Amino acid sequence: MHAVQQLHQYRKSLSTTTYKSRGQRVIRCELCRLAKPFCICDLTPTVNSQAGFLLLMYDTEVLKPSNTGKLIADLIPDSFAFLWSRTEVNPDIITLLNDPIWQPMIVFPKAYSGEEREIFDNKLTLKSGKRPLFIMLDGSWREAKKMFRRSPYLQHLPVVSFTPKVPENSVELSSRYQIRLAANNTELATAEVAAQVLSLAGEQINADLLDLWFDVFSYQYQRGVCQVNKANPNAIADYTAFAKLHGITLAKDAAD
Repeated sequence: MHAVQQLHQYRKSLSTTTYKSRGQRVIRCELCRLAKPFCICDLTPTVNSQAGFLLLMYDTEVLKPSNTGKLIADLIPDSFAFLWSRTEVNPDIITLLNDPIWQPMIVFPKAYSGEEREIFDNKLTLKSGKRPLFIMLDGSWREAKKMFRRSPYLQHLPVVSFTPKVPENSVELSSRYQIRLAANNTELATAEVAAQVLSLAGEQINADLLDLWFDVFSYQYQRGVCQVNKANPNAIADYTAFAKLHGITLAKDAAD
């Protein structure tokens, strides 16, 4: 199990009642959190990456089957996940932020950064010998702003901000996330943001793979619930073709 899956198990152990989400009667895979007939665990890829991701997750976010932060951990080996608390700081977070191999930075819109904070705007500058550690504030937009403002241990860290790439044949940016309604359709899901950041870090193949993996998750998720499936019906075919083209091993192939 990767970091988000482990955190999901831990958060469940703290609950005194069953978390009731949309589609709560669906029998789900414990790892990918999709309806069992539409499980995607066999399609999980094996990739190499210089990037790391630290996901700070807002309380019940990790319990939501629709959460896309776990898709990052499906791909990126060095992914770390923690529950966020306003009043307590997990010492493991501080240890990770102080690890000399990493250059931590928060992925957040520059408009909220203030004048004092260093900003990487549509580019990254890494110190010699450092690897980027992207901090993702995983929750609703309201919750993410709260985590950004009320986490003292993050206040000295630089911010990574970017102008999202508009897809070809489109005049404006629109999130492909159809599972949960956002206040604004230009608000990207966590995995969509991570793909954009990987592109900034020069890992375009991993960025494209994560985008395709997001499409697979979105399509399979909607197959398991009572709603019109608005995702790409060719998602799995597109994803597996891309993996084959770039020599990316999938779990089902590694098991053969």
